[in-house]
Amino acid sequence: MNRDAKTQTALLALARSRRVQRALAHAFMHRGTLMPTLRSSLGYMTSTTPVADDAEALGHRMTVVGVAPADGVAYVVEDLGEADAPIVYRLHLRGPRHGYLVPIHAWYEHSDEPAEIRARIAALAPTLEPVMKSTVEAWMLSTRVVQRRALRVAGQDVPIRKFALQLSVEPVSGVGPSGKTTVTAFLRPQATLVDVWTLTDGAAIARVTFTGIPSGIGLPKDTVILLTDVTA
Repeated sequence: MNRDAKTQTALLALARSRRVQRALAHAFMHRGTLMPTLRSSLGYMTSTTPVADDAEALGHRMTVVGVAPADGVAYVVEDLGEADAPIVYRLHLRGPRHGYLVPIHAWYEHSDEPAEIRARIAALAPTLEPVMKSTVEAWMLSTRVVQRRALRVAGQDVPIRKFALQLSVEPVSGVGPSGKTTVTAFLRPQATLVDVWTLTDGAAIARVTFTGIPSGIGLPKDTVILLTDVTA
């Protein structure tokens, strides 16, 4: 008997059940709100395109390097490809910037050579506290389109689709840390929960991939979300 497979199946079934419950609760809460008309929805779909002109672009992937507990920050690296220097961020775990992902501009003031930035990351990693990967199936991602717009792109006749997409991550069990953020998605309002790392203080960090680069049919871009227990 494969207990891991049975556990994952049970978690996925529970996640589906919770999504249905949330959808019903959301519909009841907004039962008096006017729905978009079919004309406006069709107008948006027919006047915009889900495909952008091809460009020499690559998807952007984020990784969590580790945590500096004394500073209350986690270090996150966004890889833009071999030819470009990665972007290094601090994710603030406490204080007035709690949950904010802030790029470290000082690293790029004197040099932004990819090899030099990667060497600094390699030197930083051993000094940080590692993060532990969690079972992704134990977490649930919910998405909601907050706003939709048409974006005109140079050299393209039909505007492309642009969305303000809210991402919410929470445990399937309903107990534990959770968090949300809003990103700008292009072409399609789609997102996938890829990784979740747990921290020693009970918080967690989620990595979500969404269609954030308007090239071709859309390229993936990552964001990270700090998950905290609001009841603690």
